[in-house]
Amino acid sequence: MTDQKNMFIAIGLSLAILIGWQYFYGIPMAEKQRQAAEQQRIIQQAEQAQQQAPAQPQPGDAAGAAIPGTPAGATAAGRAMTREAALAATPRIAIDTPRLKGSIALKGGRVDDLSLLDYHETVDPQSPHIVLLAPAGSPHPFYAEFGWTTAPGATMKVPGPDTVWTASTGALTPKAPLVLTYDNGEGLLFKRTYTVDENYMFAVKDEVENKGSAPVTLYPYALVTRQGLPKTEGFYILHEGMIGVLGDSGLQETTYSKLEDGQPHLFKATGGWLGITDKYWAATVIPDQKSQVDARFSSTTTNNVRSFQADYLGSGKTVAPGGTAASDSQLFAGAKVVAVVDGYQKQYGIDRFDLLIDWGWFYFITKPLFIVIDWIYHLVGNFGVAILIVTVLLKLVFFPLANKSYASMAKMKALQPEMMAIRERFKDDRTKQQQATMELYKKEKVNPVAGCLPILVQIPVFFALYKVLFVTIEMRHAPFFGWIHDLSAPDPTTIFNLFGLIPWNPGSVPVIGAYLMLGAWPIIMGFTMWVQMKLNPTPPDPTQQMIFNWMPIIFTFMLAHFAA
Repeated sequence: MTDQKNMFIAIGLSLAILIGWQYFYGIPMAEKQRQAAEQQRIIQQAEQAQQQAPAQPQPGDAAGAAIPGTPAGATAAGRAMTREAALAATPRIAIDTPRLKGSIALKGGRVDDLSLLDYHETVDPQSPHIVLLAPAGSPHPFYAEFGWTTAPGATMKVPGPDTVWTASTGALTPKAPLVLTYDNGEGLLFKRTYTVDENYMFAVKDEVENKGSAPVTLYPYALVTRQGLPKTEGFYILHEGMIGVLGDSGLQETTYSKLEDGQPHLFKATGGWLGITDKYWAATVIPDQKSQVDARFSSTTTNNVRSFQADYLGSGKTVAPGGTAASDSQLFAGAKVVAVVDGYQKQYGIDRFDLLIDWGWFYFITKPLFIVIDWIYHLVGNFGVAILIVTVLLKLVFFPLANKSYASMAKMKALQPEMMAIRERFKDDRTKQQQATMELYKKEKVNPVAGCLPILVQIPVFFALYKVLFVTIEMRHAPFFGWIHDLSAPDPTTIFNLFGLIPWNPGSVPVIGAYLMLGAWPIIMGFTMWVQMKLNPTPPDPTQQMIFNWMPIIFTFMLAHFAA
């Protein structure tokens, strides 16, 4: 009777885990996908053309100066264009580097067209390249803008989003900078110089020459704007949205859902950086690391389209007649490759720029783990093999702790007959039963929780290992062997259609579809977990035995749709 009771308890716990997982993970994921689809439908039906809105004031030392670029949410009704039509609507200068292809709009001087040549949408090398930045008026605008602004009430004319610049060259390449010039006709000559390296860093130098008879005060600014809610992964261990390191405020991560319209997040900093990040890509603006700036994350909604902006405003620069002023900044727009991001931090002294990659709370474990995996990968040439080697190494490192756990469980197993006798002797008095049990533990010098503590110590390390595999772009589209062509994606096969022999997709089944994608690798994982459980000493408590027996099955289904 007791065994049956324990079995029902174990089954109940198993069902609770599955239902809880579905409630806290499956349903929220489905809701995020529904919201993304609804957002896309609204965008398409509304046919929004991304236009400019009136400037919004910035707080802080800039004396109320305003950023004239699109503050988050600036849209106006109009007729939407395809990406190609939006690009063709304005004159452009090409960007041509080994890793980037795109253009800079002469109207507004924006960096608003970038594709990543090293990355494709799918594992098929013939699939389209990843598009990172897109111009206003296209279906998914995402762009960076730089310039000067004035204090409220000033009447001087500065370049804006409708300003058409004059270009010096036909293309921006790592060997050929691009110089844009604009004369406002009122005594101010503006010059902007773009340079780009072999990877993903743009340097932007804005200069102004005062040919007039009176001094002028201008404020440098930079921004990254994204219009429309992008599709996100929806995993709690991954940050997507606004990000930056801003002086004493440190690392700031704000998700799209936490930004409320009209309530910007404001920061003061010296140097630092800020922008918008996806899982694998990001666009960030970086001021001079010695300059004081007022930074902001903001969001607005116009015509049912939400928009998001990260921007900063620098201190005012007064330009005397016949004098000049300059402002230096940078734009990172590309893939979050660990070596590249770390290299920029070291090369330019950018404050904690490596945190652009979401290493998480266990940074001190996660990043060293990646370094080890990457080093082994360069030895063996396969990330899957490197991951297996690191897992074995971790098991060896933790073997002494695991051995203590096994020894503790063995002692508990040896005491099982006496514990059963205590239960029988005091079956009607649980207080005396517990007292006698504790006396037995004390007499035999056994700690009932000693077997759990070594396991708890290992949890952060193996969580950090999973974090590495999940967030680093180096794993994206990395093949293993056989049918696994992408280690960052789930096993594409499933036993429920006989591994592809039956033309049916079990993943399309509502609610439980994700659990039916039970491929060969999850089954192998479940089997090895079951073998490992059998090699361990049997827990003395029948309920624990039942839970341990069910755990391989539960985790096989639960983890089946995780990355291979």
